[in-house]
Parts: sequence; structure tokens; C-alpha cells
Amino acid sequence: MTEREIREHYAGRPLKPTFYTIDTDTSRLFVAATGADTLPPLLLIHGAPGAWYGYIRMLDDTLLSKQYHVISVDRPGYHKSRISGPWRKRRKQYTLGWQANTIAQALRLNHSGKPATVLGRSYGAPVAARLAADYPAQISQLFLVSPAIDPDAEKFYWFSTWGKFPLIQAFLPKFLNIATHEKFTHADELRKLLPSWSQIQAPVTVMQGGRDWIINACNFDFAKCVLDGKPANFIFLPEAGHLITNSHAELVRSLLLTPSAGTAAPTSAN
Repeated sequence: MTEREIREHYAGRPLKPTFYTIDTDTSRLFVAATGADTLPPLLLIHGAPGAWYGYIRMLDDTLLSKQYHVISVDRPGYHKSRISGPWRKRRKQYTLGWQANTIAQALRLNHSGKPATVLGRSYGAPVAARLAADYPAQISQLFLVSPAIDPDAEKFYWFSTWGKFPLIQAFLPKFLNIATHEKFTHADELRKLLPSWSQIQAPVTVMQGGRDWIINACNFDFAKCVLDGKPANFIFLPEAGHLITNSHAELVRSLLLTPSAGTAAPTSAN
């Protein structure tokens, strides 16, 4: 969305997000939030590429904003979030752990004293998982939607390699170069994540679509393996594509509004 489209979207709407920037030595994190900051936080983490407004429907949802302080971030390097210093030097530090630590700063905006519900989709799901593993006392529920988490299932396209060439990168916007970097380092980062799955203490809900052509459904089976023995709910949607938070918004909302959703029995839905 352009800035004009965002302004037009919120023109006349009673519920509008409040915007924040959080500066650290290594980054500037841009955040959009709705709901009172005295409510439990709901932290939303987008994929690659993406931006906070990928969750605009959830930010606009009055039922969610009555129960949660809804916080949607621009992941570092995307949209209005920034990575400090030259990208060539910073990219070696652009890891799942660094992203999780940076995004965790957004929880400082909340003043409820309650642990957060964290939802990450696609490439944002492993960041959410790492955050839940590194900050177990601060996370009450974890939702992994269309998660790209299996290190042996990274999917490449015919055009993927072109983005690695410096000459091509010179003509591409920074967010696409970051998405390309993530693409080619993702499998290694997911292997580094393997020990962290056992450290997740919060109940987990995993959602996967049967018609997701971006994320292979084997990621769903991988989630069952790494979360074996933990309180987890596995929801397979045979007719769903990749954007489950949009196509099945009512289902996602009902799960978020039900605190015990993460401990439910494994489920399959249409």
C-alpha cells in the first residue's frame, strides 16, 4: 500500500492505528498499533517481503482491539524499518535471532504486564518461533500461519538466482534485496533454529493450506515433529492458499479470541 492508500483507507474510520519508531544501535523498528496498551499484547510478524499493513484487517478489527493491544511491525529492512550501517556489513548479522531480539522491542510499547500472543506467517513464522524460544516468560501463545520452517523444504523459483547478482541488486529496492538474502540464507538459519524448538513453552497453533503454492505442505508435518509432546493445535485447511489470515479471517479471529486455542486437539478444517 502507498501512503496515500493508507490515508484513504483510514479516512473517516473511528479506529486508527498509532505509529511508533523504536531506535536501537543497530536498527529502527516501525510499529503500528491499535487497542489500549493496558490490554494483553498481540504481536504480528509478516513474511518476506511484507509490511505492517499486511495485517491491516486485524488492526481494524474492533473485537480484537477490545481484547488485545494489537501490534504489527515492519520487520527490519522492510517498509519503514531500517537496518543501521551499510547492508553489506549488516547482512551477516541479519539472522533469525537478531530479528527476534529486535522485534521483541515492540513489546515495550505495552503496559499491561501480561505475556504476548505472537502470530507469524510465512517467513515471519520462524522469527516468531525464535522469539517465543528466547523470551518464554513474555509469550503466552504462538501462532504459526503458513510457516516456512522446514530447512529441507526451501522453495526456489526460476527467477530467484537473478536477485543475487550485484548488478541486478543495484536496480532493485532494498526490501527485495533483503528478501533475496533471506531466501538464500533461510535454510541455514532454520537449521540453527532446530535446538530452539524444544525451548518453546507457550501453546502453539499451526495453520497450513492445502493449496499453498508458496510454502510446501511438508512444513506442516515438520511442525508436528519439532512440536511433538508440546501443547499444540495443528489445523490443515485443504482448500486454503497461502494468505490464511485473509481467506480465513473469521477462523483466525476466533482462535485468537479463545485463550485456550493453543491447547486444543489436532484439527483439520475446510
